[in-house]
Amino acid sequence: MAVKMLKSEARKKRHLRVRKKIRGTAERPRLNVFRSLRHIYAQLIDDDRGQTIVSASTLDLRGNLAATGNKEAARQVGDLLARRALEKGIEQVVFDRGGYLYHGRVRALAEGARSQGLKF
Repeated sequence: MAVKMLKSEARKKRHLRVRKKIRGTAERPRLNVFRSLRHIYAQLIDDDRGQTIVSASTLDLRGNLAATGNKEAARQVGDLLARRALEKGIEQVVFDRGGYLYHGRVRALAEGARSQGLKF
């Protein structure tokens, strides 16, 4: 039980370290990723106003997916987020991996967003 607590605290520390360096604006919002065991969530945030502009998650795609905690589901969330962002006129973002390694589901989400035309 204690190991899980230490892992989550370490992730939060890494996330704070990353957040000191990056900031989202209205022209180039921050693409934030949160990953749980079952789902993956992504949102575009304007840090100047403290407002979420666009969001997507596996909860939005629940009927279309066989499983929600895998790389294929993460790629589809990236696709969906990019399509919603492009509809709002957002083409460039700053990627915030949320303290997670750029590997697996986080990487799949990023590649899905890039494949739909989002630049970061």
